Amino acid sequence: MDLEPRRLSVLAAIARRGTLAGAAAALHVTPSAVSQALAQLEHTVGRPLVDRSGRRAVLTAAGRMLAARAEAIERELAEAERELAAMSGRAAGRVRVAAFSTVIRHLLIPAMARLAVDHPDVVCSITELEGASALRELRLGGLDLTITERDASLGLESRRRVSVVPLGEDPYRVVVPVDWPPVHGYGDLADRPWIAGPPSSTTGQVLERLGRERGFTPRRVHACVDYPAVFALVAAGQGATIAPDLALRGVDRTQVRVTDLPGAGARRLDALVTAGRAELPAVEALLAALRAVSP
Repeated sequence: MDLEPRRLSVLAAIARRGTLAGAAAALHVTPSAVSQALAQLEHTVGRPLVDRSGRRAVLTAAGRMLAARAEAIERELAEAERELAAMSGRAAGRVRVAAFSTVIRHLLIPAMARLAVDHPDVVCSITELEGASALRELRLGGLDLTITERDASLGLESRRRVSVVPLGEDPYRVVVPVDWPPVHGYGDLADRPWIAGPPSSTTGQVLERLGRERGFTPRRVHACVDYPAVFALVAAGQGATIAPDLALRGVDRTQVRVTDLPGAGARRLDALVTAGRAELPAVEALLAALRAVSP
């Protein structure tokens, strides 16, 4: 019996994703390629491995056993990759990263420029994804690393089966329209309109915290998470906002006014890394480059 490792990895992907289409997306192949690999594997073992009668692909007892073996093989191969890289002393390979817009523009792109010089054999594959979706993809094995933001006042977060690597803190600034009267304190903004993300977003939580600490209830008029759109609204006189330094890089300061108000705090930037992959030389090289360009 020839249990071809590539076909076993397809079965493992089906087990993680629950559908053939999901496995195909994770493996960057077509659904028909996944279906063919599964059919060939079932022919080899002489029994069905997946029950296709429902909407989701449910593994049979034999399928679950082989998928578990496939997961163990993948872990062994990852460890072999790490040991070989350590022996060679050279960081090489592809690192799959998920992040949001400001981090992609102002951290990942500069980090990739450093990698091109210091570790030219390390290649980043970037997906714009954040929050629960990025964490799910990380835990399913579709990513090696994702970058998260969190109000620094909440401290370091812990994640099950995921390594948390601090990158730095990005200070928040209060930004107002240029034609508003001078702002000397938060009392000058208590009755003013605000632009922020929804309460579940980081900026939404920061605005609520700031209101509690400074004794006012923010009057939200616009809910927006895309910083270019937020700054366009501020420039149009629609309200004040809170934004991190990274998002303000490249913003035309003649269109908006960045105040000197203290106490807005900062956001934590952390890299979440799949357990067991933080020590891979390619991942270590990217983390070092990110720390070098972080706030």
